[in-house]
Amino acid sequence: MWHAGDVSQSDSFPDFKIPHAEKIEWMIETSGWALEPVAPKYDSDPPCGAYAYTIGLPASHRFPDIVVFGLTPVATKGIVELVVEQLAHGVEVPLDTVLVGLLDNDLRCVFAEVDTQAHVDLFETAAKWYRGRPFEMVQLVWPDRDGWLPTESGFDASLTFAQPIIANRSWENT
Repeated sequence: MWHAGDVSQSDSFPDFKIPHAEKIEWMIETSGWALEPVAPKYDSDPPCGAYAYTIGLPASHRFPDIVVFGLTPVATKGIVELVVEQLAHGVEVPLDTVLVGLLDNDLRCVFAEVDTQAHVDLFETAAKWYRGRPFEMVQLVWPDRDGWLPTESGFDASLTFAQPIIANRSWENT
């Protein structure tokens, strides 16, 4: 019978410490894109909730990288996979336009363009990956449980911290 004290942890498990840049490179090589989760920053001004963003979509799918605030990395990955699947099948996903059909229950969403130069501090890993060259990013703006988008008067105000809008708001008039 094996006992926890029989083998030291260093003897039984390989070292999985891989440099972060190598993890990003591996994800891009295997999937065509990587997902970078970012923990909330409560000490910033203003505070910033958790978010995740892609790296590599422009090269692999001719679509800007995507940032999603307020959802878990697993949920973000699932949504990005849906988008990638649509792009792979030749679907043109419009930017700065309210869309219906991507999310369940015909909930609306928007892929709104982000000024990455103004928000480069939010995308440190992407900036390193692109070696300081300009890169495109869109924010997936998602609705609350009642279907309201964050810029609409009915939106659940308790979600404002979770989903700040850093993208342009030209889609509000559509």
